[in-house]
Amino acid sequence: MSQRRKITVVGTGYVGMSMAVLLAQHNEVVALDIDAARVADIQARRSTVVDADIQLFLDEKDLSLTATLEPAQAYAGADFIVVATPTDYDPETNYFDTSSVENVIEQALGENSTAMIVVKSTVPVGFTASMKEKFSTDRIIFSPEFLREGQALHDNLYPSRIIIGSELARAQDFARLLQEGAQATDIETLFMRATEAEAVKLFANTYLAMRVSFFNELDSYGLALGLDTRSIIKGVSLDPRIGDYYNNPSFGYGGYCLPKDTKQLLANYDKVPQNLIQAIVEANATRKDFIAEQVIARQPKVVGIYRLAMKTASDNFRASAVQGVMRRLTEQGIEVLVYEPLVEETQFSGSEVVADVDIFMARSDVIIANRMVEDLQGVADKVFTRDLFGSD
Repeated sequence: MSQRRKITVVGTGYVGMSMAVLLAQHNEVVALDIDAARVADIQARRSTVVDADIQLFLDEKDLSLTATLEPAQAYAGADFIVVATPTDYDPETNYFDTSSVENVIEQALGENSTAMIVVKSTVPVGFTASMKEKFSTDRIIFSPEFLREGQALHDNLYPSRIIIGSELARAQDFARLLQEGAQATDIETLFMRATEAEAVKLFANTYLAMRVSFFNELDSYGLALGLDTRSIIKGVSLDPRIGDYYNNPSFGYGGYCLPKDTKQLLANYDKVPQNLIQAIVEANATRKDFIAEQVIARQPKVVGIYRLAMKTASDNFRASAVQGVMRRLTEQGIEVLVYEPLVEETQFSGSEVVADVDIFMARSDVIIANRMVEDLQGVADKVFTRDLFGSD
């Protein structure tokens, strides 16, 4: 067991919350956030995100975890400062908006002269090197996160791999802390330069987006020609080189990472020839166009959107694919209703939010659902879904 450390985790979304809980098993962890409600949740042992394992650990494990709004309190005496604040792709600049990460790095360096800063937020290739040069320090490293919404802690307890973008001795210490928090053993752990680690993250997510896009375009082909797409996918996927997983059609790739990471990788190719990366980015818009056309062909007056969150057990609907379909329908003058228990407001993106699922189903001529669920069985004739296998 490594020496017990003080670790500050900045940002308490899926990445930050899962990191904080994982590390708080054997270390003193302070979570820092600008959202008072999130800080209060953590202090009351409530998860800030929907994740059954995180809540179970908060309820049952002896965790050394506190939360604060005060940076000076959080940074004081920390051995490691984990940055897990959100980044987003800015279409105006064709680059990630990394301002929240940069602000945390600057503040942390000013408050703590010895801590190792570990960037967990997704950033452009070359970001960490530029920060080290800007602040004249080698105390900044990058470590990519590979997790699924709703299963964030599980994916840190049983990681597919640990990647550390540094070969410094203290970076190896951080890897050991992740290994100690995990329940899996013999975890493949790779040390490399930060720039290569940043590339791993973007290429991994772009590959996943490519796979989603492939099976979505296969589904578009089958749907357009009246073929049994399910049979085609089963036949293709039984090839062990391809695999029978991550092959259930959807309305496009969405969520927190894939849309922005594919666009960022494409931006990183500005001086490198490519065709495939551009195609992966464009395939997402093409799929949403096709889905919208299929719905419009049914000539509905009112279309219901059953859930904005696309993944099972997730409370995140940021950039979910169905929102692109919604926009295309409203542009054609079709009334769109939304059923999403996570939205408390009465309007979302210009569409009415209906809180009662029965009223929502009765008013909708066509109901778009990413996955077929029990709620909709009674109105199955209204449902438009491309869920062929009942899985994410």
